[in-house]
Amino acid sequence: MELRLMSTALLFHDDNVLLMKKETSRLTDQPFWSGLGGHIEAHEWNWPMKGCYREIYEESGITAADITDLRLRYILIRMKQDEIRQQFVYFGQTNSTQYVNSDEGELYWKHLNDLEELHMSRNIKGMLEHYQQHQDQSEIMIGTMTIDEAATPIIQWSELKDPIIF
Repeated sequence: MELRLMSTALLFHDDNVLLMKKETSRLTDQPFWSGLGGHIEAHEWNWPMKGCYREIYEESGITAADITDLRLRYILIRMKQDEIRQQFVYFGQTNSTQYVNSDEGELYWKHLNDLEELHMSRNIKGMLEHYQQHQDQSEIMIGTMTIDEAATPIIQWSELKDPIIF
C-alpha cells in the first residue's frame, strides 16, 4: 500500500473562490474544476503548508505575502486502488485578484453560489458543500471517502480533536 500526500488551496476574495479549470483530466474528457494544488514533495511531508504555498505560486503567481489567514480546514482521505491519498486543504483570503495562468489550467474567480454546477471531483465537491453549510466552523475536519450501501461515493465527516491521552 502506498501513500500519496497532496495539498490544495482555496483562496477567497469576498464571496468568490479562485478555481482552476482544466479542459480534460485522466477521469473525464470534459472541463474539470479544482482548487490550486498538487502533490507534496518529499522535503515538504512534515510541512504540508509549505507545499501549499509552493503550489499556489506555481499555479497562479500569487505569493504568500498576498494571502492572509491561510489555515488548514480539511483533511480528505480516500483509497484509490493500492494507494491511500491524503489531501490537506487550506483556506485563505487574498486581496490580489490578479493571477497568472500556468500550464496546469486556466484560473477563474467563481462565486460560491455557482459551484454546484461545476464538474469537479467528489471529494472536493463534498468538502465545498460541507464548508458552505459550516462556514463559521473553526475546527479542522477529517473527511473519509467511502461508499454507502448503494455503492454511491460519500464522505464521512469527523472533527479532528486531541483526545488528551494520559
